[in-house]
Amino acid sequence: MTKPVEKQEWFQVAEAFEASSLTQREFSARRGLSLSTLQSRVCRRRRQRARETPAVRLLPVEMSTVAQVSPVPLEVVLASGARLRFPVGADVDYVAQLVTALGR
Repeated sequence: MTKPVEKQEWFQVAEAFEASSLTQREFSARRGLSLSTLQSRVCRRRRQRARETPAVRLLPVEMSTVAQVSPVPLEVVLASGARLRFPVGADVDYVAQLVTALGR
């Protein structure tokens, strides 16, 4: 087997482990793999995935000390230019999760 094919197969094994609900010890025992080899390959796959994931860009925010007279709806502009508008009182955790998911 050539190295690239072997590497791809190990990535698939590492991803199969990540998708399972097993511990590394249980997964390696079921597959007949060395625990240390599985640990090494899973670690490599996680590092590669971290490099493939784009970094989060933070933008400056200006805060105003002047009180708003009327409530203003929340508007988020994505990097793609799409605008998301949320009503006053929208759950900020939901907004954060949605923006994160759409940013992928």
